[in-house]
Amino acid sequence: MNQKITVGLMLLFVGTQISITQKAATAQTPTPVAPASTIKAICPNQLGTSIDAVINRPVFNRVRWGILVQPVSSGQILYSRDAQKYFTPASNTKVLTTAAALQQLGANFRIRTSIYQNANGVLRVVGRGDPSLGDTQLQALAQQLQKKGITQIKQLIADDSYIQGDIVNPTWQWEDVQSDYGAPIGSFILNENIFSIKLLPQTIGKPLQIAWNDQNEAARWRIVNQSTTVNKNQPNNINITRDLTGTVLRIQGQLSADSPPYLVTLPVVDPNYYFLRSFRTVLARQNITLGQTLVFNGGSNQQEIAAIDSPPLSELIKVTLEDSNNLYAEALLRALAIKQPRVENKNTADSGLEVLKTSLTQLGVDPTTYLLVDGSGLSRRNLISPEALVQTLRLIAKTPSAAIYRASLPVAGKSGTLKNRFRNTPAEGIVQAKTGTLTGAVSLSGYVNGAKYEPLVFSIMVNQSEQPVSNLRQAIDEIVVLLTQLQRC
Repeated sequence: MNQKITVGLMLLFVGTQISITQKAATAQTPTPVAPASTIKAICPNQLGTSIDAVINRPVFNRVRWGILVQPVSSGQILYSRDAQKYFTPASNTKVLTTAAALQQLGANFRIRTSIYQNANGVLRVVGRGDPSLGDTQLQALAQQLQKKGITQIKQLIADDSYIQGDIVNPTWQWEDVQSDYGAPIGSFILNENIFSIKLLPQTIGKPLQIAWNDQNEAARWRIVNQSTTVNKNQPNNINITRDLTGTVLRIQGQLSADSPPYLVTLPVVDPNYYFLRSFRTVLARQNITLGQTLVFNGGSNQQEIAAIDSPPLSELIKVTLEDSNNLYAEALLRALAIKQPRVENKNTADSGLEVLKTSLTQLGVDPTTYLLVDGSGLSRRNLISPEALVQTLRLIAKTPSAAIYRASLPVAGKSGTLKNRFRNTPAEGIVQAKTGTLTGAVSLSGYVNGAKYEPLVFSIMVNQSEQPVSNLRQAIDEIVVLLTQLQRC
């Protein structure tokens, strides 16, 4: 997820505590790579030996590697290792999702949230899955209603029929569904469908103070606070368990007396009613009273009296790729479904996946080189080959949207999830690539714009590894730095 981090979150599931692996999209921790001054230029015929020297180290004996390196302009293979085989791609899945969205919807596509007034005076708000919708946009909708002279709403219907199907992908792991990076996706998305609490230390021996950013959420949770404040310089250790009913938060662990506030973000349980509760609060600030609210699937549109549009797709894609935002990726997958005739009760995400495959096939990507079940890469049932990623990156680079797409990728040592990687190496500033991380699976795919060789496209995927993520990233980064040192000879 964006810049928000779920820290130390724990779950209670059938009586067992499960640690959550942090998969939020944060700038990844730098791994040591040889500095520019110690790396020599290499010829293309030396590349294979140099890469093999990295991946054949004894520490990687049990690791599966998939690698493909090609020039952007041609299909010449500079290096290949199991490039046709399937791998668990993690967030490299977003490469395919965003490429299809850009091709099918166009850079200027926007997602609209509308409020309609029916003949009987009932207002109906129609959500269409805008992942960028926040409190500021809600305020704008309320102000539009105020300007229409509306001071009282007897009934407000939240129409959630636009996006059909499960709000959480059934193939996602339980721990992910309970974390901010696995927030639910539906017709209504507000504040990325997450809420946060702050834990503040008190005097030694006292429970931590809980500060809510959203009082609407505070009212619907029962808190069991079993935490404590400990002496200065003691280690911080916070566990939060959430029961299966979605009504109880149990806070355990400790913070030292000199610790700064500890922020925890959690996914909302019901996006539709989360939206309605928040909108009621915003309307009240505009002196608009709201009576009954309800969620209804379907209805006829009458007169649109208020609306807010998302930023253009070019900006939504940038958030998706640069920050590796799962919610944005899933929203874009569902937006693709508008390119297919609507079938009643058909899962919108499934329709989006069909359009995605059609779009990439039209682009020239071999449809047998990947198999997707979501748009973000959070599912371990996704299967993508390095070949599919390289094909997508090469072919999108030859379209009119190439500059927009490449500008959306993290830049080595500069931005997004690569901000803290490749610093003070030859790759800094000249590599644009998408990261991917799940437990045991790490990937990186993108472009190299070297000074002494033509632009390259690459995909490096590691699966079935027991190694720490830092070890795998270091090896991947070493390979990428080798690519930056290619020269014609």
